[in-house]
Amino acid sequence: MRNVLARKRTTADPSETVPVAPGGLPVVGHAVKALRDPRGFLRSLPADGDMMRVNVGPLKAVMVCDPELISQIYLNDRTYDKGGLLFDKAREVFGDGLVTCPHAMHRRERRLVQPAFHRSRLPGYARAMTEGTILRTSPWRDGQVLDMPAEMLSLTMHNMLQAMLGGMVSPEDLRQTVGDAIEVLHATYRQTFSPAVLNRIPTPGNRRYQRAVAGLHNTVTDIIAKAQVDPEDRGDLLSALLTARDPGNPDDPADGSQSERLSSAELRNEVLTFLVAGSETTAIALSWALYLIACNPDIEERLWAETDRVLDGRPVSLDHLPDLKIANQIITETLRLYPPAGMLWTRLVTANTHLGGYEIPAGTTIAYSSYAVHRQARYYTDPDVFNPDRWDAEMLRSAPRNKAYLPFGGGARKCIGDQFAIAEAVLALTEIASRWRVETIPGQKPPAITPSMGPRHLKMRLSARTAPERKS
Repeated sequence: MRNVLARKRTTADPSETVPVAPGGLPVVGHAVKALRDPRGFLRSLPADGDMMRVNVGPLKAVMVCDPELISQIYLNDRTYDKGGLLFDKAREVFGDGLVTCPHAMHRRERRLVQPAFHRSRLPGYARAMTEGTILRTSPWRDGQVLDMPAEMLSLTMHNMLQAMLGGMVSPEDLRQTVGDAIEVLHATYRQTFSPAVLNRIPTPGNRRYQRAVAGLHNTVTDIIAKAQVDPEDRGDLLSALLTARDPGNPDDPADGSQSERLSSAELRNEVLTFLVAGSETTAIALSWALYLIACNPDIEERLWAETDRVLDGRPVSLDHLPDLKIANQIITETLRLYPPAGMLWTRLVTANTHLGGYEIPAGTTIAYSSYAVHRQARYYTDPDVFNPDRWDAEMLRSAPRNKAYLPFGGGARKCIGDQFAIAEAVLALTEIASRWRVETIPGQKPPAITPSMGPRHLKMRLSARTAPERKS
């Protein structure tokens, strides 16, 4: 019943008291500017105020540009609930998983999923991820040219499958699942912003998308069914989800029960959410990090020096993480410049409220862009410059920027796997840097940026490094 009630929400026109963003045209509003140069359009908005109305095709929203106001949205997720075009499309794949579910379902699901991300389980996940990185990069050859976004997505997808499902996936199912997930990721944004009538036409692209969604659902459902027969704790994420119990909310006895578990459908939704969404975000971060390092030889040299000193010829492990300071700063800065899926997020207002001094009626769509916040000069000196040193511990003490750094969201809906993702990215980057120099191709244009903030058309050449002899 909660799910049904959560869906009975209508979208209202934004409050007329909020000023309209400049540059709109009759009928089409800001669609021309937004479609022609979406990142430029988003970055131009903060100069016109902290809040403004925008109209882009079917999207009518109040755009919020100030991180203090965005923080208020995060902290009041009952009033500012998950909703909007992208979330509606994502539910076709993930159902009501932890990322997409409405507020009425979120607290219970968070309690059930939280044990899977307990600190004690991270070493097991890290071993699976580092072993997977070594396995996936071992076939690389000196002089080889890679499609880096595709290579990193395949790497992170395989790593996530091993960390989540352990040995429950056969090699054949593994290949098929990775292929289906990549197809879904590539098609999701196209499907989201295409008219619904076009998505129903049986074009080759639409048929591939539908087959991939069905394939993912069937594969994961079969794996879960097998795991439920013998639900022993194998140290993987699925084992933790299978054994999770909801203790209920002590402040609201009606919210959950002592014996409640995740149903088979809920298990499928959560596994799909972490597999597809989690893999893409880390792959985007790694692809951009490798490109940015290649464009900044001084930072590349510092990364190599740290890698050689810390690893001392050994494979990277979770124990090395505290000493991989430069690698961590590189990933942090990469997430600032190119926050995965950070182009645009939306929330749906569920009750009349006030924000930034304006009345906001129920049904209003609220939008914000972590990309636009991260590129504002009032929060970051030289915001377009790749500068990992801005995350040095000494600099952070003098200029903290917590509310203006939003790659994982915030509040109760903050990404539950943020530390998992950072650890995977840092360990994978370090393992690659210990063996390879990854170079840009001379004459290649800077990569285009996809709607999910990933690089497009990025090919890079491998050069084997002369590093300390690897120890066992």
